[in-house]
Amino acid sequence: MAKSPDDKTLEVLDRTASYAEGQILPHDALVTQRGIKSRHAQMMAIGGTIGTGLFVGVGEVLALAGPANIFLAYITICIIVYAIITATNEINTYLPFSGCSMAAYGTRFVSPSLGFAMGLLYWYSFGIIIAYEITAAALVINYWSNPVPLAVWITLMIVVVVALNFFPVKIYGESEFWFASLKVFLIIGLLILSFVLFLGGGPNQHTRLGFHYWNHPGAFNTYLVSGPTGRFCAYLYTLCYSVFSFNFAPELLVIAAGEMQNPRKNLPRAAKQYFYRLIIFYILGVLAIGVICPSNASGLTDGTGVAASPWVIAIKRAGIHGLDSVVNSVIITSAWSSANSYLYMSSRTLYSLARAGNAPKIFTRCTRHGVPYYAVLCSSLFSLLAYMDCSSGASTAFNWFVSLTNTAGFTSWTCCGIIFLRFRAACNAQGLKDLPYRSRLQPWMGIVATLVCPVLLLCNGFQVFFHGHWSVSSFLTSYIGLFVFVVVYAAHRVVRWRDGWWIPAEQVDLVTGLEEVEALEVDGDKEEKKGWWRKLWE
Repeated sequence: MAKSPDDKTLEVLDRTASYAEGQILPHDALVTQRGIKSRHAQMMAIGGTIGTGLFVGVGEVLALAGPANIFLAYITICIIVYAIITATNEINTYLPFSGCSMAAYGTRFVSPSLGFAMGLLYWYSFGIIIAYEITAAALVINYWSNPVPLAVWITLMIVVVVALNFFPVKIYGESEFWFASLKVFLIIGLLILSFVLFLGGGPNQHTRLGFHYWNHPGAFNTYLVSGPTGRFCAYLYTLCYSVFSFNFAPELLVIAAGEMQNPRKNLPRAAKQYFYRLIIFYILGVLAIGVICPSNASGLTDGTGVAASPWVIAIKRAGIHGLDSVVNSVIITSAWSSANSYLYMSSRTLYSLARAGNAPKIFTRCTRHGVPYYAVLCSSLFSLLAYMDCSSGASTAFNWFVSLTNTAGFTSWTCCGIIFLRFRAACNAQGLKDLPYRSRLQPWMGIVATLVCPVLLLCNGFQVFFHGHWSVSSFLTSYIGLFVFVVVYAAHRVVRWRDGWWIPAEQVDLVTGLEEVEALEVDGDKEEKKGWWRKLWE
């Protein structure tokens, strides 16, 4: 027989009910608000972190590896990413507390040292990618005749991105909904275009294209050496390089869950959408690229900015006038949107670190609309790194900063797998079996991802170990991110030497914050009773 709620529980229920509805909290409330709606969550899952990597950066690996290698590599990465998203979703759906992040879960389910190292990794990685995406968007503008200096465009984009993050989170969610919608429409349109070109429907085409480019110049290129080993090296390089197109996408949903309305309903829906996103946008996308653009196209290697995009090259080869400018425009908004998402993730990571006691408490301070303004302001300083690309000498230093994030994706996913396995162990040890979300693929896919990601992490710079390819700068560029993570983790272990390497499964805290989450679920059930037209509008 269930116990009647006491006064404290009723107070929590009342507070979280208004919290879920997005009402304004008292000025001194140090918490964010749940303003991310269901449709925001779905679209963020579909296209929140898609930036220039999928539209432009993919051209480099197409030229190096060939269409078949890139197709197989993206299938492999998509399997790993889906394993991570289903694993993190089990944890996140059970306990989406305010200020949650994978770093916070690492502190709670594994060890404070892991949580601290992950939090710092996320904070600086997200921050550096803000500058990268803003610079990429500004450079893409140079596709047209552009007399305006690069610094002016960078300034404009920084102002807009920072301003959007100072608005209440529902404004951020709304902006991301429309930004991501543009990406979705662009990719669907490009897939339709690819099918038309496949059938020979371009103005300059006189025969059906089919898989001609898979035969000439070929499906598999070699890298470093010749023969089957060279083809495998090309495949391995693509695996390591392509992670940038997927970086931190699962983590975005985890962070957003802390400000999501009725997360236990919306997170499983978002996870389902994620499966279709991987198939349609990434797998079909790279298949289409390999069909419509040859891997030996000159623009892939000697073009700059969007001129190196295989989509734009294919459009020009087909003789379709004006469409390249349309694609260019949406690529700009994609990079802009990605910068917007990464500033949100960086600021919320800093907020989460502060709530866990791993950063100054000043970063927990929120506006009356629930925006952690000091965290947003501090994280936005990373965007100033974008100005370094305005100088040829400084751009080298900027590339070194970007290299810090190259290994961050595989590092993060390895840690996500470890956290998930510890969470499952804690659930089994404490007899918790009724989770709101369970994937049929888990825990086996989580185990596979946890084993594969460290291998790919160590292979990130494998080319420097081949004869004639050794370079100190290339070695540091490939592995400095891993070195920083290990040093931060080790330093924290020294400071907290009394802590164990991991929290025993029987002692893992699976309860704190659960009342608030369950109250949000009750409130969300009331929302589900609204008419379909109301839910569609909201």
